[in-house]
Amino acid sequence: MSLIVENTNSNGKLVVLGLDGLPLSLARKLAATGRFPSLARLTPSATEMQAELPELSPVNWTSFYTAADPGEHGVYGFTRIHSRDYTMGLCNFEQPQHPTIFDRLGEAGYRTRSINLPNTYPARAINGMLISGFVAEELSQAVYPKFLLNMLGADFLLEADTTTGASDPAFLLDQLRKTLAARKRAFSLLWKDGAWDLFIFVLTETDRLFHFLFDAVEEPAHPWHAECLSLLEEWDSLIGEVLDAYDALPEPKRLMSLADHGFTRLITEVDLNALLRDMGLLATQLPPEACNELDPQQISARCKAFALDPGRIYIHATSRFARGTIADSDIPALEQSIAEQLMAVTYNGQRVFKQIHKGQKLYTGKMAQFAPNLVCEPVAGFDLKAKFNRREPFGFFGRTGTHTVQDTFFYDSHNAQPQRVRDVGTEILRHFDLER
Repeated sequence: MSLIVENTNSNGKLVVLGLDGLPLSLARKLAATGRFPSLARLTPSATEMQAELPELSPVNWTSFYTAADPGEHGVYGFTRIHSRDYTMGLCNFEQPQHPTIFDRLGEAGYRTRSINLPNTYPARAINGMLISGFVAEELSQAVYPKFLLNMLGADFLLEADTTTGASDPAFLLDQLRKTLAARKRAFSLLWKDGAWDLFIFVLTETDRLFHFLFDAVEEPAHPWHAECLSLLEEWDSLIGEVLDAYDALPEPKRLMSLADHGFTRLITEVDLNALLRDMGLLATQLPPEACNELDPQQISARCKAFALDPGRIYIHATSRFARGTIADSDIPALEQSIAEQLMAVTYNGQRVFKQIHKGQKLYTGKMAQFAPNLVCEPVAGFDLKAKFNRREPFGFFGRTGTHTVQDTFFYDSHNAQPQRVRDVGTEILRHFDLER
């Protein structure tokens, strides 16, 4: 391994504050109430950008920290499927097939410290320090260097328990307060000596809150409205600590703040596999009721197409899957048929899908060959799912908010205006004179 030499950037330190799932429109509404003074320091100059598709955290945060198209880094969702045995695994920090901004900065001698950045688990060596974000399972595998374990303590909470919290608002809010306290402790530990060039600090509490209590955030009459706003005031206070610490840095310096996607009220969940089943395209070895919701191993040779969360559709091609039966020559016509049928789907008279993208046109790069055939972009408010145990395409399962592609929050003290999340990573490289 080559020796990494420390470097000094003439453009100064760069701080990135991640506000996971924060829509620009809601940020402005909250700031206007006067109860969120820290957020109000950012919103006057904040702009909207677009999330990567699919509009999920692992896709977008990986695009951010690689400054690359998903077709280059290869992360298309929370999960990935093995084409031979149909097993499914979670995407993590081992999957991206493109150099990260940490790698690029480290090679140039710059030091990075990162806290709670999603899809950075398990932690690996960087020129700096790293505390992994979602989906981080074991604290012992979520930190680099390992001495951070003793500094953080065994009670450090990496992630809120949203499984229990989905049906218990009091429990969810308590968990989010505990993770905010953990983020605060980590920030204090990693910030104070100033031995870094890039500092990334991501707060994911908004995403968790909005999934299950977006209605409570929006509606003053909701029984949990006051408690949700109280939590957000604690979130705003921590943002204020970050902004105050940034203000105390000497010039030159730069601050960026971004969300990975927007959020809006849920209209209904929409299950793509149920729709594909109704079209006669999805076939499983067992009836839906006997399948595990996230187990594609039940896909049979009779299957012509299937979906993976949230809106990824794969043609069951012979050239790609062990039990596939669709010839490559038949793929374009099947893609077109599926797209046309989906664009005709409505719910209570409202169109469900905004656009059905072909993967080969949406993505470019060496990993585009593994992209889904179709990527479904819903009309805002429809939450796309892909379970293997559902017959009904529409339903409600405890969530009240869903991601959006548009209305994604971005702020930059240097007034850059990136179009997409990946472009923020490019801005970071440009700040350190490392743009590709």
